[in-house]
Amino acid sequence: MTGDAAFDEINEAKANMDHIYDQSDPRAYFRELKKLGYAIPCAAKPIFQKLIGHLQRRQDDTVHVLDLGCSYGVNAALLKHDLSMPQLYQHWGQKRLADATPEEVIEYDQHFFADLDEPEDIEVIGLDMAENAVAFAEEVGLLYKGLALNLETEPLPASAEEELAPVDLVTSTGCVGYVTEKSFERLLPAITRDRQPWIANFVLRMFPFDAIEETLSGWGYITEKLEGQAFVQREFASTEEQGQVLEQLRDEGIDPAGKEAEGNLLAEFYLSRPIKDAAEVPIERLFAA
Repeated sequence: MTGDAAFDEINEAKANMDHIYDQSDPRAYFRELKKLGYAIPCAAKPIFQKLIGHLQRRQDDTVHVLDLGCSYGVNAALLKHDLSMPQLYQHWGQKRLADATPEEVIEYDQHFFADLDEPEDIEVIGLDMAENAVAFAEEVGLLYKGLALNLETEPLPASAEEELAPVDLVTSTGCVGYVTEKSFERLLPAITRDRQPWIANFVLRMFPFDAIEETLSGWGYITEKLEGQAFVQREFASTEEQGQVLEQLRDEGIDPAGKEAEGNLLAEFYLSRPIKDAAEVPIERLFAA
C-alpha cells in the first residue's frame, strides 16, 4: 500500500469536518471545535514559543514562521497575539457576531486583531488548501501572506518561492495525515534555498511519520521525537470514531491503553533540524525547564 493510500485509510477513521473547514469565516468551524474540546494549538503554543525564542536569540531578527494547515490563522493568533483557544472560542462565538454577514465578521476582526499587542519579531505565512480560510486569515491580518495550495496534487508555483525564502520555522498541528512527504518534497527546495529552517510537527499517533522523516533526511535533517509526551488534540466525536481509531492504532502496533482509550485523540511532537543544530542542542535540552 502506498503512503497516500495508507493515510487515506487511516483518515477514514476520523470524523470529517470538510463541510465547515472552508467557509468564509471561522464561526461554524469554531462551534464544532468547541464541542470537541479542540486543544492542540494551545498544547503546541509553548513548544513553538520556545523554538521561536531560541531562533530569535540566535539570529537577532524577525522569525518567519510557515504554518502548514493554517486554516483561519489559529496558530498565528495564538503566537502573534498571545491568545488562547478559549479566548478564540469566546471571540468567534459571541452573540454580536451570531447574525453578522461574513463581510461584517471580517471588518470586525480587522479592528479586533489590529488593536491587540503584536510582537514585532514574528511573521506568519500560512499554507492550506482551504482558499476561504486562508483568505480570511490574510484579510484580517493574522497572516502577512496566505498561500492557498494543495501540494499533494500540484507543484509549488514559482510565485510562492520568494514568499517562502525567508522561512525560519515550519509548524503544523494536525495536517500530517492529509499532508504527506509529497508536500515536503515540493516545499523543501524553496524553504532551504537561503537557510535550513527548523521543522516542527505535531502528529496524531495513528499516522506514521517515517516517510516524511526520510524525505527530510535527504535534505540534511535529523528528526527527534519529544519522548514520553502525548498532547491532546481533541475529544472523539463519537464512540464510533473512537472505536475505529483504537482499531487503527492496534493495527499499527500502537497501544492505546491509558491514552486514546481514555477518550481523546493524541499527538506526538517531532522536531526536524539540520544535523549540526541538533548536535549542538539536543531536543531534551532545548525543552528543559
